[in-house]
Amino acid sequence: MSRVARVLHAPDATLPRAASLPWMIHDGRRIRTGTAAQLRPDFRGLLRDYRRRDFVVPYPGGSLKFGGRTLVMGVLNVTPDSFSDGGLLLDPERAVAAGLAMEGADVLDVGGESTRPGADPVSTDEEIRRVEPVVRALARRGRLVSIDTAKPAVARAAFAAGARILNDVTALADPDLAREAARARVPVVLMHMKGTPRTMQRNPIYGDVVAEIVDFLHGRMDRALSVGIPRARILLDPGIGFGKSPDHSLEILRRLEEFRSLGRPVVVGTSRKSFIGHVLGRPVGERRDGTAATVTAAVLRGADMIRVHDVREMADAARMADRMK
Repeated sequence: MSRVARVLHAPDATLPRAASLPWMIHDGRRIRTGTAAQLRPDFRGLLRDYRRRDFVVPYPGGSLKFGGRTLVMGVLNVTPDSFSDGGLLLDPERAVAAGLAMEGADVLDVGGESTRPGADPVSTDEEIRRVEPVVRALARRGRLVSIDTAKPAVARAAFAAGARILNDVTALADPDLAREAARARVPVVLMHMKGTPRTMQRNPIYGDVVAEIVDFLHGRMDRALSVGIPRARILLDPGIGFGKSPDHSLEILRRLEEFRSLGRPVVVGTSRKSFIGHVLGRPVGERRDGTAATVTAAVLRGADMIRVHDVREMADAARMADRMK
């Protein structure tokens, strides 16, 4: 247990004093020594300040502002084989209507290739055919759209159609994709995934799952910087459920605040995922309440944006959690 956790949860006994124990916070303010009861307000203030760091992430034509509340990214899977909706939005008109109906979404995340465990790859031409008309229609209606892809040509087509954010589950594994994002001057969401969608859930093993993901994301931030994507346009996603066991996903949620050490907004996607089904014994269509619990936990532990399917309900959960920080 960390020093902070010990202070927050220890009984009201005097903590050990040491001449070299300067309890300090990030802005240099000294925290007094004393009983756990005396110290708890100081450390709660430290954690509250840490969670409330403000970020402004620019995109062409505007910016995302973090700090006042948790932002919401709505999921639009324009695929025939998504784990969550099984192709309900494959028709472009239906997908556009669903996006326009996502009350409370700050960003609409359009994807044309399933990343569910075991998913087969999709050709570039087919992925463009699926996403381009949806992105164009939503952008024309004033919605902020992100494109969920790992393919440079798909990203290029989506940016031309009006997408203003890149959401990449491979965290810029393809250097050409990184260069496309740099040229388009769009923000990028860098996500951790162990393996590929086809292989990622085959007995994933970590020593320390959070430490390893933090190291990975740090390295991919450096890659983004090297091709001209500035820090101000980088967001980070630990990739819950992507090459993680249920215990790994739960551990990431418990320790989510550790990702704030990377100094960028943290995006969390738990919506309807298998670890919720593992805990609750619920099929995909019955995981909304479990998702709400994980959204609440993520917000209270410092998530800056949540990625969800049930936008209105999860936006409500996030708003309530924001008020409890």
